[in-house]
Amino acid sequence: MKRRFVQTITMVLINGHIAGFLSGTAYNGPLKRICVPVLNCTYCPGAFSSCPLGLIQSSIIFGNYLLLVVTSGLLLILGGLLGRFLCGWLCPFGFVQELLYKIPLPKYRPGRALKKLIYLKYVVLVLFVILFPALGLTYLNGSTFCKYLCPVETLESYLPLMALQPSLMTTAGALFQWKMVLLVVAVLLAMIIFRPFCRFICPLGAVYALLNRLSLLKFDINRDNCKKCGGCQEQCELGIDVYNNPNSPECVRCMQCFGGCRDGVLGVRAGIGVKTPWLKKKLDRDKGFKL
Repeated sequence: MKRRFVQTITMVLINGHIAGFLSGTAYNGPLKRICVPVLNCTYCPGAFSSCPLGLIQSSIIFGNYLLLVVTSGLLLILGGLLGRFLCGWLCPFGFVQELLYKIPLPKYRPGRALKKLIYLKYVVLVLFVILFPALGLTYLNGSTFCKYLCPVETLESYLPLMALQPSLMTTAGALFQWKMVLLVVAVLLAMIIFRPFCRFICPLGAVYALLNRLSLLKFDINRDNCKKCGGCQEQCELGIDVYNNPNSPECVRCMQCFGGCRDGVLGVRAGIGVKTPWLKKKLDRDKGFKL
């Protein structure tokens, strides 16, 4: 419940520009010069700040290398500190996908073959966020990831603005239809697969995934006292082998695995050699594992 509260508050704070929803226009003040460390559309009527992927693409296109260094540096610093905790606790679109997953429908956990699609997000990062904007391909015209692949732009920008300004619907063309298809597919998949966009497509998730093992925030397991009951892995919607790979690049630090740990052997390492008692009461009862 703590995580749900944090996700809700974060979504409200990031998109708290109420005047934008009332006027049907996006905020364009000084805060737009900075970015949030999660996926949130720059042109959402409620957004105070910018999407980091949008800033990276635009800085490459227009040669604003200072902005590129500052934005990339922010992501690397925060990713180095927290890893994909940012995805699991702060990302609004990740939160939306989790809410969709709660709809009572049959669920599907991707098998080994489909799990290889996790590498697709790295391809998207290299091609659509970096290479295509850097090459300046005129037929792609602009921020290629935002324009052609991002369902968040459709959900947070296109649809609210069209609802507030119905006249904009007359300007919708083939590109909008394509983006609507992507959004519908993302929504439908999120109902049966846990956070599919985060796992397979999101380039920002790819950046944080690369830093997950290196981040100061890590999970620990007392393997001496673990009975290998499998409870932690049963709770993991991402299908991660928690015992052998607790700091997997795919782990979004949702901590559902903690709820399945019957022996109280899971802990959080916050920094080098420093452990934090997330499950203090349970762990205090354990004779061999002290945080």
